[in-house]
Amino acid sequence: MNYILFDESQVRANLLPLTFMRPVAEIRIGILTIREKWEKHLKVKTSTLTEEDYLSKKFPLVREENNVLINGCVCPNDEIIEKINGLEPEQILVSGDTIIAFHVSAKDLDNPGEPSTEGGNEIEVKNTPLIISNTYDIFSKNNIAIAEDFELITHGRRSAKLPESSRLIGNGKLFIEKGATVEGVSLNTSNGPIYIGQNSEIMEGAMIRGPFALCDHAQVKMGAKIYGPVTIGPHSRIGGEVNSSVIFGYSNKAHDGFLGHSVIAEWCNIGADSNTSNLKNTYDDIRLWNYPKQTFINTQLQFCGLIMGDHSKCGIDTMFNSGTVVGVNANIFGAGFQRNFIPSFTWGGTGGFTSYSLEKAIEVAEIVYKRRNLVFSKTEKDLLSGVFSLTRKNKWL
Repeated sequence: MNYILFDESQVRANLLPLTFMRPVAEIRIGILTIREKWEKHLKVKTSTLTEEDYLSKKFPLVREENNVLINGCVCPNDEIIEKINGLEPEQILVSGDTIIAFHVSAKDLDNPGEPSTEGGNEIEVKNTPLIISNTYDIFSKNNIAIAEDFELITHGRRSAKLPESSRLIGNGKLFIEKGATVEGVSLNTSNGPIYIGQNSEIMEGAMIRGPFALCDHAQVKMGAKIYGPVTIGPHSRIGGEVNSSVIFGYSNKAHDGFLGHSVIAEWCNIGADSNTSNLKNTYDDIRLWNYPKQTFINTQLQFCGLIMGDHSKCGIDTMFNSGTVVGVNANIFGAGFQRNFIPSFTWGGTGGFTSYSLEKAIEVAEIVYKRRNLVFSKTEKDLLSGVFSLTRKNKWL
């Protein structure tokens, strides 16, 4: 069977700016991306069905005669996998109003539409799965995702030994992959598991409370203070104080400063001593910019910090209000609190903004990739150019 992860249009729009540069299934929550979760459960590779042409170049569709389309915002579990494996043609797997998966032929892939749930062809899952419908779901549901991924990744395996120089508090679960360096740190598993990925490093003096996931080749700096649930994606560097946040990968917050109840995409950089407010002085619910509605919506959350799109950066001592959304490839600096919504490809701050040219954005991206011994390929350039074109047309800003 051929498995394809698709983007539900409304969900993808609600997840902007995080889905400008990726399909929904490429979002990281817990330890793994949603796609990685599905591929580990199904034990096969998946492809992507997206409505955006510029995304399909990097994430192409693989066609076969028999295909199961899977909603990319749904995280798998054992019950879902069992029912998907038994899915017959024209059958639809659902959870409440959410379509999880359905069976289509190759000729129907060009225009799959939304399948009809009439006629008794739907199968309902008993247990509500983890579903990511909004940007703030990523940090608010991360504790569940870390626990599920921890069991998926570590089942039947033995952890590397924690060095004697480090201290373990609590009777929770700890797993250290081979090649990880964990010397002179304090790890507290009382509130949730701690996972430390391959070739990652936690420097001396760091204090970490689970749930916590440090992905492969990531680094926690000396004296860092981390309150879970927190996920640090691959090749990221983290310092200072972090609380209830998810960093997708290849991003840096390497210095002092506070980041709380936030989501940071890839290739971002947070300047030294920058701080994110995640709570209003009035303790009111926090409102957050919503791209499809082009206005601020009530998250019904008391805690919500910063949502930052790919390739965006801020200077030292930058201050972000609670409920701030930053688009793709913004460069932010200046004294005082920044605006609560900063569009993609903008340069500036409290003193005003100008447009950030595509040529300059590509030039910087090439330098940043080179620092990580990677090449900013034509595929990546086309992807960034696609987002730039959307902003020039004033679509999504």
